[in-house]
Amino acid sequence: MFAKNSRYAKQAIYTATGSDGARVPAVTLPLPPLGAPLAGFYQRKSGDRLDLVAAQFLNDPTWFWRLCDANNSMAPDALNARPLIGIPAGYRS
Repeated sequence: MFAKNSRYAKQAIYTATGSDGARVPAVTLPLPPLGAPLAGFYQRKSGDRLDLVAAQFLNDPTWFWRLCDANNSMAPDALNARPLIGIPAGYRS
């Protein structure tokens, strides 16, 4: 259901029932690791996109969510508003 590098790949799937009675598969949001070490910080420039920052520092543009986790930001748009982005350690190949 999810790509192997998705933040949801290892989450358990359950069935949720909507107010209309429809049943749909759902997953819980995984909690980011607390206090994970950072390799350093990146100073954003105007027009920087998180997928390109992730590609540059983590070797995978789909890992923008790891940047969000490392910076305690649930939404990528919220992280885009920050001037400094913490780069998580241990993901560079």
